[in-house]
Amino acid sequence: MLSAMIKKEFLLVLRDKHALLALFVLPAVFILIMSVAMRDQFSTKAIEFSIFVKDKDKSEMSQDLLEKLEKNEHFSITQEADAQFSIIIPKRYSKGMNKKLKVAVKDSIKSDQIEIFKAMMAKDILSVRFNEMSKEVKEYSLKASRTIKNMDTSADKLYAIKYNGSKTIPNSTQQSVPAWIVFGMFFIIIPMSTIYVNERKQNTLTRLSSMNISILSMTLSKSIPYMLINQVQVWIMLAVGMFLVPFFDTPALEINGSIGAIFAISFGLSISAIGVSSLIAVSASSSEQATTIGGISNILLGAIGGVMVPKFIMPESMQTLANFSPMSWGLDGFLDIFLKSADVSMILSDMIALLLFGLSALILSMIILHLRIKKGL
Repeated sequence: MLSAMIKKEFLLVLRDKHALLALFVLPAVFILIMSVAMRDQFSTKAIEFSIFVKDKDKSEMSQDLLEKLEKNEHFSITQEADAQFSIIIPKRYSKGMNKKLKVAVKDSIKSDQIEIFKAMMAKDILSVRFNEMSKEVKEYSLKASRTIKNMDTSADKLYAIKYNGSKTIPNSTQQSVPAWIVFGMFFIIIPMSTIYVNERKQNTLTRLSSMNISILSMTLSKSIPYMLINQVQVWIMLAVGMFLVPFFDTPALEINGSIGAIFAISFGLSISAIGVSSLIAVSASSSEQATTIGGISNILLGAIGGVMVPKFIMPESMQTLANFSPMSWGLDGFLDIFLKSADVSMILSDMIALLLFGLSALILSMIILHLRIKKGL
């Protein structure tokens, strides 16, 4: 009987073209759009500032600094009126190590952008200072002069960044793919609520109950098909990130963690999504009400959980609030796999949280369904 009920659920879902569109096509489209749209936001190569430079020193050192600023790919030399930053090299700048550049900043520039600008400027300033020091010590020690001159201040030479053993740097694809996988999995509320409400109106659930079919069996027959559908969603979305996104001049998705960890976190997410969907479906009076509540809930959970806006750019209070969203737990698990080479043990806490949340929602939905069947609603 259980196998027949599961088969029935599959047939009902496969006949609903709108549900299939929401479950498979829309998340794939979102991944493509958001990966391409945020490509430059996740790349330091895209950061560029317009600057105006006035040299009052007119020394060899100040000219050296001007040349380096002109060659810097992050700076665009422009007129003073158009510049985001106006830089004045003061008189006698080359005569003392304590001399500072004078920088005027436009009001529209945010504080975090100013810090990025200062870090980029520091590289060129240090390079010029080292060259000047090299010339000064040359008459005392040729070896010391060469050592100072050859000092490299580039980020690649100063930092060796690894993410738990992985050399992979986060990119827009690695942010977008897990975000929209998580969001798409929760869209099972659409077909699940429609089927639940229709079966309740047609007294199908009441007849099944009169045949001694338990509430647990009814819930399992509806949960198992959607669990399999969620897994298909996950691997289709991963394939989109790995093979389709690169056609749009955007970095391909790289999976650095274990495949077992992907199965584990996607299983926990699926139970969580099924639990929320079942709870809304059995509580709603109509399919329209269920899809409306489900859609709003998905958007709120996604907005809070870092799907719409990455959590690392949220204020601290919002990041704390994000910890209450199951979408956030799933997203953190996927990001650990993609960026930190996580195995099952590393995402275990996120998976357990998702399982507990999903099972709690499923148990509550079974209690509500039992009460509604008894009342004939």
